[in-house]
Parts: sequence; C-alpha cells; structure tokens
Amino acid sequence: MTLQLYLARRFFLTFLAALAVFACLQMLIDLVEQLRVFGTTDAGFGSILALTLLRLPEGLYQILPLVVILATLALFLSLARSSELVVTRAAGRSALRSLIAPFLVAFAIGVVGVALINPIVAATSKQYDQIASRYLGGDGSVLSISREGLWLRQGSEDGQTVIRAARANLDGTELFGVSFIGFDAAGMPAYRIEANRARLTPGAWEIDGAKEWRFVPGQNAEQDAREHGRMALPSDLTRDQILDSFGTPSAIPIWELPDFIEQMERAGFSARSHRVWYQMELALPFLLSAMVLVGAGFTMRHTRFGRTGLMVLLALGLGFGLFFVREFAQVLGENGQLPVLLAAWGPAIAALLLPIGLLLHLEDG
Repeated sequence: MTLQLYLARRFFLTFLAALAVFACLQMLIDLVEQLRVFGTTDAGFGSILALTLLRLPEGLYQILPLVVILATLALFLSLARSSELVVTRAAGRSALRSLIAPFLVAFAIGVVGVALINPIVAATSKQYDQIASRYLGGDGSVLSISREGLWLRQGSEDGQTVIRAARANLDGTELFGVSFIGFDAAGMPAYRIEANRARLTPGAWEIDGAKEWRFVPGQNAEQDAREHGRMALPSDLTRDQILDSFGTPSAIPIWELPDFIEQMERAGFSARSHRVWYQMELALPFLLSAMVLVGAGFTMRHTRFGRTGLMVLLALGLGFGLFFVREFAQVLGENGQLPVLLAAWGPAIAALLLPIGLLLHLEDG
C-alpha cells in the first residue's frame, strides 16, 4: 500500500508540474493572440489579460491527454534512472501492479475534469464570447432553445423582431407553429404575426397561414387584424447564422447537456454532434488512463538497455495517433457514418487494450 501511495503521489505531482508548464506557455501564446485581435479596440491591457485567462481553462482541458502522457513519461523515466523500478520488481511487484496507482490517479483526474472542469470551461467560454462580442461589435447568438420551443431574433434600423416556434427543421430555416413579435426603434411593440409555417429565403421569411395584428395607439388591434394566405417578412438572417448560434457542444456544461439535447430534438433540430460530445466526455477518464498505459509501456525498461529516446518518440507517436483516431471518430460520428457509442467509446477502449497487450508482451510475457 505504501508503494502505491508513493507512486500515486509522484505521478500526481509530475502531472501538476507538466500542467503548470503548459499553462504558462499557453497563456503567453494566447496573450499575444488576444493583443493582435483586440489591439485596435478600446479594450485595455487589463481587459485583454482577463480575456486570456478566460481562454486558459478551455485550452488546458483540450490537451489533458497530452499532459497525462508526458507526465507518465517523465515519471517512469525518472524511476528507471534511479533504479526504483528494479527495486520494485525485486520486491515481487509486476509491471502491471506498479501501474495501478498512476492508472487510478489518471482516472480520477478524468472524473474531476468531466464533473468539475467541464462546467468551468463552458462558463468561461461563454463569458469570453460575450466580452469579445462587446468589444468587437458582434451581435452574439441569434437563437435560443427552451422547453417552450426555439427563439430567434433579427434586427434592422427600424427595430427588432422576436420569433418563437414550436419546432423547426434540421437547419432552422423552416419553422412550424411560429409567432413574430416586432418592436420599433424605441422598443415598443409594433406588430404580431401568428402563422402555421414560415420558411427562410434570401432576404425574407415566407409565411403561410398568417394572422397579423398591428399595434397602433388608439386603435383596436384585434378588430383591425388581417389574415394572409401567404406573406413575406423582411429578414437579414441566414442559415449559417442560425446554425452558428448553437455554438459548440463544449460550451454547454455536461450536467445540462442531456436536457439541452432533449430540447433540441423536441424543437426539431439534430442533436447528433451534442450526443457524440456527451459520450466522448463520459469516456475521457478511460482515455486518460489509457495514456498512462501507453507512456509506461515504452519507458518502464531500465535505461541501461538504451534507445530511451526512441522509446519516448514511439510512446508520443502512439499517444498522438490514438488522439487523432479519437478526433477522426468524432467527425465520423457527427456526420452519421459511425454509431454514436462506437464513435465515442471505440477509441477509448482501443486505447486501453493496445497498451495492455504491449505491457503483457514486453514486461510480463
């Protein structure tokens, strides 16, 4: 037990050191990028530094597998140089038993990352987007999804229009059970349109089965209401704007993601990319644990055998290869070419089994 606690502590401290190094490097690189982007705006250095710090959690979270495999390489190279692994084997501990503590620590890091760091990354990403939009003069998201349906907004010099629909097609360009509420430049209600269906075309909404109310002071809106078989309402929205408003699945905390997926599908949108991301997040602890096995499989040899540099390169190559396969499987899953569970869990399971086979062959075979 004492040996396992010793290895767990060494691995965790090595992981923290590697994470701190990457945090400093990323912060410096991102600070230069933020200065380039916001240097021509009215944002001061303090605001740019705050934006850099808001980007930091997302960047570190994305490279967690890389940090884990580098921490593993550093730990076992250190243990091999000091002959501690030789002593461990002489005490009757096999290679796989020596890996139990680092394996469990990596798994715990993955669980904490998914449960706690993921919501932090989602919150800081959203805050960054809001502040960046304010400095760059962007309009932010034009779409929101709730239990009541989906909401859109569009604007012009004459005022804003709020759109609510019970459901939509996959790309949000065709709405059903839709309401349009228009506001003038002063923010006062100007009109309301209820319709069975609305379809987005270049420059306008084509509305079918509509009833229109105009709000004019001193007049009865219901008495003057008009019904239209078909009408057009000017719009500057595009299909790409609507799709971009969903943002990335990583901008949604994992605890809220199942409800968001349900709301998207109830509104008529495809939530496949969000389902793939959700399952990939659940598989992250297994991926981090697999990175420990990958790093250990090439570096548990004693340094007197030589070719240490080659073994480190092989470990990094295999780790990057597994990470690339994971990203590729995500793309295939989002495009519907792979089942969601296979795309999310297949790379993680393969990343576990491959190094276990390698360890059994090299160490205990």
